[in-house]
Amino acid sequence: MTPEELLTTTRTVRKRLDLTRSVPLDLVKKALEIALQAPSGSNRQQWQWLVVTDKDQRAAIGELYRRATTSYLESEGAASKLFADDPERSKVQTRVGTSIEYLADKMGDVPVLVIPCLQTVTADLPSGNQAGMWASLLPAAWSYMLAARAFTLGTAWTTLHLEYEKEAAEILDLPPNVHQAALIPTAFYTGDTFKPAVRQPLDEVLHLDRW
Repeated sequence: MTPEELLTTTRTVRKRLDLTRSVPLDLVKKALEIALQAPSGSNRQQWQWLVVTDKDQRAAIGELYRRATTSYLESEGAASKLFADDPERSKVQTRVGTSIEYLADKMGDVPVLVIPCLQTVTADLPSGNQAGMWASLLPAAWSYMLAARAFTLGTAWTTLHLEYEKEAAEILDLPPNVHQAALIPTAFYTGDTFKPAVRQPLDEVLHLDRW
């Protein structure tokens, strides 16, 4: 797989996650080893990674995600309600909403849940600009997803469970100074492959020198 193919076909996988096939832990570790090559501010490497495979733990986290997704789907900002005045984009958004609803019911059944976390000195996150801090974790999480794709695994970037971040931390026995950034379901995928998504033309979002 070329870098271009990898970067343009790493898609969010929800309905095509294979819930019946176990994922070797060594494969997940291999993807995480690659993720650790991502940039880290001042080379602090404050990232921590929870890999959840225990059935009961997965079910408990999955239930939090289901509850949070139920609230999200009822909100005005839900994916299925966006771009209602654009027939073409509305069709896509409706499909996205359907797949989100599907994953909400199945999250606890996904064989591996990966939760990237940021470890700070104290329990409280610093005030002010946090961009640099989270930028030292999120690229690594995306690198994990790219590596997983290269190893024929499907993933999805989700954060809705963070509505119940404290409850999730209790389930996972997280120390107060460890903060969750995402919940990444990981499984082999069904079907053949993936294609690039339809995106806005570059000219509509590109600004040179000034807005």
